[in-house]
Amino acid sequence: MKPRYDLVEMLSGEFSVETLCVVLGLSRTAYYRYKRGQSYQLTGPKQDKKQLIERVFGEHKRRYGSRRIVAELQEQGHKIGRQQVRMLMKAAGLQAIQPKSFVPRTTDSRHGKGYWPNLLLDLPLPLAPDLVWVSDITYLPLANGEWVYLGSWMDLFSRRIVGWRVDDNLEDALILVPLRAALQTRQPAAGLVVHSDRGGQYVSKEVQELVNLWRIRPSMSRADDPYDNAFAESFWSRLKAELLEGGCFLSVDDARTEVFEYIECYYNRVRKHSSLGYKSPERIKNEYYTNPASLVCR
Repeated sequence: MKPRYDLVEMLSGEFSVETLCVVLGLSRTAYYRYKRGQSYQLTGPKQDKKQLIERVFGEHKRRYGSRRIVAELQEQGHKIGRQQVRMLMKAAGLQAIQPKSFVPRTTDSRHGKGYWPNLLLDLPLPLAPDLVWVSDITYLPLANGEWVYLGSWMDLFSRRIVGWRVDDNLEDALILVPLRAALQTRQPAAGLVVHSDRGGQYVSKEVQELVNLWRIRPSMSRADDPYDNAFAESFWSRLKAELLEGGCFLSVDDARTEVFEYIECYYNRVRKHSSLGYKSPERIKNEYYTNPASLVCR
């Protein structure tokens, strides 16, 4: 930790201490204590556990707070509780990235193409994969001041992103292409509910053809009520906090590469989700197909 504190001190003439601490995942309070020579010194087993925590914290690029670090270390066979992890994180000056509060946005639904009813209002949370997929579109900033767009489809049972696409426009392909690919890959049974907001992309002719071909049940949020699609909206909040951290992408290709790494290599396969009992979407899916009864009461 000392090298990071020294780096803050070295760069504090060019950048604010607050900015440097955010970038390096440090607590400003811990940094100022270090400057005053008041840093808490750990010895023996606590120092070993602190190093384990710092390793997990670094491996997950500051995305894990105390709960997920506890779950990760316990899964690896270490005996450690959340209170101790919190204390050691505080001693090390480690602060996880926090997403901004979920502020729902409304979609311009004045497209005149018609709307699907909201089927989720009468459905409980699914008890198996590929019963309900939810979708949304968000904006990602570029360094030149322009935007690219990300559309995704999430399996509501496992929270796994089953399809996504980054593009420089809001045309129908943004959600159509990943939906078609997910259907071909997952081969869901008839009756799959696909839920979205009221955007015009979700009622295109091509989407309606998929609805008929795969016997899908389309669903849409109620007018001016984006909380109906809160799972998809919350995913955007987490992705932007953990991937962008207030920054931007260099280009469309850069955005595609970074989103691929985040979704396919990290979010789906590694990241522990509190709503899944601190398991990854991939693990939940695999556990279901290995032993479906074990997850019925999730």
